[in-house]
Amino acid sequence: MQDTTKPLHVFAYGSLIWRPGFTHDGMHPAMLRGFHRRFCLWSRHYRGTAECPGLVLGLDRGGSCRGVVFRVPPEAAPAVLDYLDARENLGGEVVYARRMLPVRLLDSGRMVEAVAYVANRTHRAYCRPSPAEAAAAIARGIGQAGSNRDYLLNTLSHLQALGLRDAGLDRIAALLPEL
Repeated sequence: MQDTTKPLHVFAYGSLIWRPGFTHDGMHPAMLRGFHRRFCLWSRHYRGTAECPGLVLGLDRGGSCRGVVFRVPPEAAPAVLDYLDARENLGGEVVYARRMLPVRLLDSGRMVEAVAYVANRTHRAYCRPSPAEAAAAIARGIGQAGSNRDYLLNTLSHLQALGLRDAGLDRIAALLPEL
């Protein structure tokens, strides 16, 4: 349950970085330990279709992940959580588990508890494709939110703008066939 007297912190590692879609009054580079960013969820809506699924990012167990933390004013927190739950778990399916996790703000070193959406390994959408398999699916995927290729490249460009690298995403991007 969110304390309505304190700000809510939201950890972003993918499209939330460049398209949060919610009210916030601060953004900080951050590190989450115990999870890593990975294309590990089939997308049959946002970045693909039932006939030609794409892939979306999830936080998967192990390693660490650099991203950003958005600071949400206390009065906006309930609406932001409702928005994020609907966005991350389309149709009420629990593709992502909402968790409160300790995250280090890289600009101050301060630890905060942040909402993070972790891939549900028991959901039928969960997968572990090789980089080549991921690149092939991403090259084909187009869904209601646009092309899967754009999703990957936008995530990479925004990470780079923040001074962050993700070798796994770089590897997949390098394997994408030319347009």
